[in-house]
Amino acid sequence: MNAVILKIGGSILAKLPDSFYEMVVQLKKSGICEPVIVHGGGPDINQALEKFEVESTFIDGLRVTTDEVLDIAEMVMSGSVNKKIVHQLEKAGGAACGVSGLDCSLLKAAPVDPTGALGYVGQVAEVNSDWLNLLVKTGIIPVISPIGMDASGQRYNINGDMAASAVAGSLKGKLVLISDIPGVMESLDNTKIIHPVLTKQQVEEKISTGVIHGGMIPKVRSALKGLDGGATESVILNGLDPIDLKNYIEGKKAGTKVVMEKEAYHV
Repeated sequence: MNAVILKIGGSILAKLPDSFYEMVVQLKKSGICEPVIVHGGGPDINQALEKFEVESTFIDGLRVTTDEVLDIAEMVMSGSVNKKIVHQLEKAGGAACGVSGLDCSLLKAAPVDPTGALGYVGQVAEVNSDWLNLLVKTGIIPVISPIGMDASGQRYNINGDMAASAVAGSLKGKLVLISDIPGVMESLDNTKIIHPVLTKQQVEEKISTGVIHGGMIPKVRSALKGLDGGATESVILNGLDPIDLKNYIEGKKAGTKVVMEKEAYHV
């Protein structure tokens, strides 16, 4: 199965054109690849937290998650955000099914930080890939909300990028992190460039110097973790222009590929 795991960040959901979903459906129907979507929901969660007057903070791009924050995050992501994406795919002529990481133990979780500083922020310990494969083989585009659960029944809010990397690894597929920027950017000689390829070493160097910061840190690290876990490729793409997705699937230049040790050049 030529799986392509598309991680759609919450910051871009409201901006994505109908043509993006049409492209995903077209790729599915053409048989070029098998799309699986994992989404976030940050802005919608922020609005809900503000509405219910619940405070929330971040550490290195990850939301500190209390019981109260977790309830709201699950309500928003597994509810309204998930179904908006399903609706867009169905409107585009596809067959989509919205699922939570809790469904059929799709995402078995463990805490990211054993010290508890992040609260109920989880990482994926295991993916129920058999069930996911079953959905895909029946012609469905799965749309996954990144809420997981451990063996004791404790729920966890999982960063969408991290969840997508785990799914990509489990399906041995390509990990495509959809963003509202065209890749990892940097100003060199007063000119902004998009890095077409970055190695693991370059990623860590650019994090330490602040070139890669904020929400881009979990993206690039998830791209690397996906490769470690079995993803065949990892790339950060601009979702505002669906041709980037098509070009990437067809092997053309698009976005920023993150690789392990292969030499990367500015081209």
